Amino acid sequence: MIHDANLGSGALTPDPADLSLGLAAERTAAPGASRLTLRVHAIRMVADTIRSVELISPVGGPLPGFTAGAHINIKLPGELSRSYSLTNGPETRDRYVIAVNRDIASRGGSAYVVEKLKVGDLLPVDPPHNTFPLVEDAELSAFFAGGIGITPILSMIRHLEAIGRPWKLFYAARDRASAAFIEELETLEASSRGRVHFHFDAEAGKVMPLLKLAAGVPKVAHVYCCGPARMIDVFRASAGWRPEDNVHVEHFAGTNARPTTAFDVLLKRQGKEFHVPAGQSIMQVLKDNGVSVAYSCCEGVCGTCETVVLEGEPDHKDNVLSPRERASNKVMMICCSGARTGKLVLDI
Repeated sequence: MIHDANLGSGALTPDPADLSLGLAAERTAAPGASRLTLRVHAIRMVADTIRSVELISPVGGPLPGFTAGAHINIKLPGELSRSYSLTNGPETRDRYVIAVNRDIASRGGSAYVVEKLKVGDLLPVDPPHNTFPLVEDAELSAFFAGGIGITPILSMIRHLEAIGRPWKLFYAARDRASAAFIEELETLEASSRGRVHFHFDAEAGKVMPLLKLAAGVPKVAHVYCCGPARMIDVFRASAGWRPEDNVHVEHFAGTNARPTTAFDVLLKRQGKEFHVPAGQSIMQVLKDNGVSVAYSCCEGVCGTCETVVLEGEPDHKDNVLSPRERASNKVMMICCSGARTGKLVLDI
């Protein structure tokens, strides 16, 4: 499916019964699972403005498993909670590794990780959650990454290398110094020519030459894109001729959208009903009334607040659900989406 999700700035191995709220069998989730406390074990620069952070258990041993493309939610000082892609492959069970770019538009999350986080610090971390899953048995996986968008894709590449499946990477960055994990990617290219294609352009957003290469990727391939919004828009337009189930997209930018009309929401299991004014989210109304629900980004990008809809029609405004999932109206992201009907009944 065309899978839209997002991570701000990149449970045990999933069982079919341990999936996100009943709709997408390919989207595994950990919301509601026990929060972990992890220690910063190592920090290194992997590009001019990108910092890689390795997290381990303070007492050692394996961490909850994950699938390639997953992210973790990290609770930072204050009220900050941010989602970051895992860059290591799922074969490494004793650590989570993230990479964070120092974003000049940061609201505090990436700035804290890049400038203040240090080895030995303890961080509350939710177990991995995957809204950008890899189809492992594809005849070919082709990846298109822009800048920090390489992070979830690197996890996928590492996993495909481990299981011996074919892949290609098309990676755009401003220049070599700003491209994350460039030495590892160059080593992979040297080991098998033609798998890695770089495009460096000092003018941000100039990715068209790279995306033109997508036309040469076989129709049977599963194609993935993660990067700036403009890159994703062009990629989706250029991939429109491919089977819908073979196109996967992850956004790195949240949505500022909020419900534009008022409506009521009934929490079926709790037997509580609330009015949601125009301009407010269901999430905010529930928090204001003392109802505890899982959330992280509050921008419709991480998938943590995905909630089952029992009755009514949501007005979807997230960047997580695919067009098919939106049309089903079976789940919604309550941090940003509203209602097209006067009332929603939710499985809360």
